[in-house]
Amino acid sequence: MTEIKVNIDLDDIKQELKKVKDEIKTDIRVIRERDPAATSDLEVALLYSGFHAVLAYRLSHKLYEKKKFFAARMVSQGARFLTGIEIHPGAKIGRGLFIDHGSAVVIGETTEIGDNCTLYQGVTLGGTGKHVGKRHPTLGDNVMVGSGAKVLGPFKVGSNSKIAANAVVLEEIPDNSTAVGIPARVVKRGSKKVECDLDQIHIPDPVAQELCKLTMRIEKLEKELAEEKNKSKE
Repeated sequence: MTEIKVNIDLDDIKQELKKVKDEIKTDIRVIRERDPAATSDLEVALLYSGFHAVLAYRLSHKLYEKKKFFAARMVSQGARFLTGIEIHPGAKIGRGLFIDHGSAVVIGETTEIGDNCTLYQGVTLGGTGKHVGKRHPTLGDNVMVGSGAKVLGPFKVGSNSKIAANAVVLEEIPDNSTAVGIPARVVKRGSKKVECDLDQIHIPDPVAQELCKLTMRIEKLEKELAEEKNKSKE
């Protein structure tokens, strides 16, 4: 009978378990910090679909790194079925990702996400279909992507930047910037860090600003025209 020897390094196992435990604690903590609706760690752990999706991703990513691609996709697709959030196991995600609400979020295979980022429902970090290899975006640290926004292509969104709700981002966004519109353009860029206050409302809308300018111009012209008519009557 052939004897099979299995070498198990208990220290490595302990280190891996500690790492997983720390990641879970971090994920719960950031949700408590950023979501005022979260009342307890237990609520987050049991009831937050974004937390469940990230937890499943971390397992599927470890399988993916070990080239167990089928098992990795089984885990990620199971999480998609349960949470409505699709994260490809090949994506690289840092610590403290918060997916708020989460329904219909899609994160592509070559996406890279830095630390302490926030994604709202309906966000797509996808490709355009024109690229091979690196096809999906890279988010720096402390990036907020508003609900319904689409970030498409293999470029970087700089650290401490915000993407407004429903924006479509097709090119690189510098650090400390705010991008809005379709296609998105930068409307704010400063040397100081942009605080991630999760405010999707009070972001300047360049289209609304231009309409306001046009409205004021029309009102001025109408006033001048009325004055000219009054002069001609006199």
